Formats: sequence, C-alpha cells, structure tokens
Amino acid sequence: MRMQAKTTYTVQEATRKLEHYCAYQERCHQEVRKKLESMHMIPEAIDVIIVHLLEHNFLNEERFAKTFVRGKFRIKAWGRRRLTYELRQKDISKVNINQALAEIEETEYIEVFNGLAEKKANSITGISKHKKRRKLIDYLLYRGWETHLVYEKAKAIFG
Repeated sequence: MRMQAKTTYTVQEATRKLEHYCAYQERCHQEVRKKLESMHMIPEAIDVIIVHLLEHNFLNEERFAKTFVRGKFRIKAWGRRRLTYELRQKDISKVNINQALAEIEETEYIEVFNGLAEKKANSITGISKHKKRRKLIDYLLYRGWETHLVYEKAKAIFG
C-alpha cells in the first residue's frame, strides 16, 4: 500500500486559496478556521491568514450573518428561532445575529409564516384532525417559528 502524500501549502498559497473560498460564498470565521485546519496549517499561520482575510474584507461576520438569514428565510422559510440557533452553532455574536434578524420585515415574516402554514396544512391528508394539527405544529416548530405563532395558527386552521 502506498501512503497518500499530504498536500502542504505555503502561507501565500493558503491565503490565495482562502481568498477564493471566501469570494465564492460568504463564510464565517469557524468555516474558514476548519478549512485551514483541514489543509494542515499550523495555528500561527491560521491566525495570520484570518487577519489578512478580515483586513481585505474577504471575511466579515456581520455580512455573513445577514446573507445567511436572508437566504435561509427566503429559500427554506426558517423562523427566527431556527435562524438564531444555526448562527449560534457557527459562533456568530449576539450583536450580529440581532442585526441580521432585524433585516427581516415583520410583515414579510408573517406573510411567509402564513403561506408556509397554509401550504403544509393543505398537504396533510388522510388522518384525524387532531393528528393533522399535531403534524402542522411539529413541522412549524422544527422550522424555527415562534411557539405563540404556531399554536395560534394551528388553532385558526384546525379549531
């Protein structure tokens, strides 16, 4: 058996590679650090590269949080609780999380919620009203919508 040669990178090569990585899609610090660790970079080099990416605006946690929230809200229809949870998992600061969530218009938030709830309620078929209600509630809570909204909606749809 032949040993797979481990690819090594100079700080310059790794920096260029990470500039492309960050330019392609918004990244958080955690993703960049993991990527550099997977490239077998030493901690000192990782810090140097991250500072470079920050100074040259390839890495911006506030911009990442806002982009993440916009995308997951519009595409996956996630509620604020799920968005907050996912951003916390990525070590995003509370300040950046709150700024990002503030970008969602309240009217659009409620519209998306109502649309999602109606669509899901109409897709649940062939079981008792009680089970349909339970399924709708579980689905909306999993998507991270606030409890009071979910229960009010379930009551409005299923009584």
